[in-house]
Amino acid sequence: MSGLTIGQFVERTGVAEGTLRMWERRHGFPLPQRLPSGHRRYSEADVELVRRVASERSVGMSLSGAIARVKGFTAAPTPSVYAALRRRRPELEPRTLRRSVLIALTHAIEDESLARAARPLLFASFQSQQFYRQEQARWRELARGAELTLAFADFDRVRTPRDGPAEIPVDRNHPLAREWIVVCCAPHHAVCLAAWELPPIATGARQHRLFEAIWSVEPDVVWEASRICAGVAAAKRSALIDPVRARLESVPGPPTVEQLRLATAITNRMLSYLS
Repeated sequence: MSGLTIGQFVERTGVAEGTLRMWERRHGFPLPQRLPSGHRRYSEADVELVRRVASERSVGMSLSGAIARVKGFTAAPTPSVYAALRRRRPELEPRTLRRSVLIALTHAIEDESLARAARPLLFASFQSQQFYRQEQARWRELARGAELTLAFADFDRVRTPRDGPAEIPVDRNHPLAREWIVVCCAPHHAVCLAAWELPPIATGARQHRLFEAIWSVEPDVVWEASRICAGVAAAKRSALIDPVRARLESVPGPPTVEQLRLATAITNRMLSYLS
């Protein structure tokens, strides 16, 4: 059996042997393979996971929380961005929005990202291919300055056009097929919007499309949403995610004044679009 000895693992991760044994005993992490003699052997993947836990700890996260976060990204992809964020971040308060308001907020996020974000990772779910085609020109422009751009809809297959986002198919019964997602993940510019469509409500002769939505400029929330989207895409074609995996696995810094200004800029732009 090949692999790293615990001494080599300590050298690679910078985490003391006694600490590693304690983590394994109390939290079942990391879980090395064992030789018949009982000696531990660690993989390169274990190195990266422990480094990420150590990074999370360095910015103040509890050990159990850091391990849960790291394990969450390596688990099977979460099909619903909205549900995952609500479950993991219950303090995010949802709002019920009409489609017109959601469009204004979406365009405000997109345009602020186009104007300010440097080499972002962009993810969007359009519910149906028809809705994506209506916005395709905008998203081609967004993709020009992005490091990675992925669009989810009921496409018939994965496509990777040179002049626009990669098209990732989701089945009509997939939870993501009913969600409206926009995520921009970049250093000093992070924002995400996640919404799901409520059953229509008839008002007189009209039916209003309503969505329950959450949005945030907190970097750790945005990174979480990005990782979920990346997980869904990786299940279709992992090679799309490999070049940016290190960015997705990095630990974002705390919210900054710049991020707070971004929230104000998006809100002001949305109100301008509505008026």
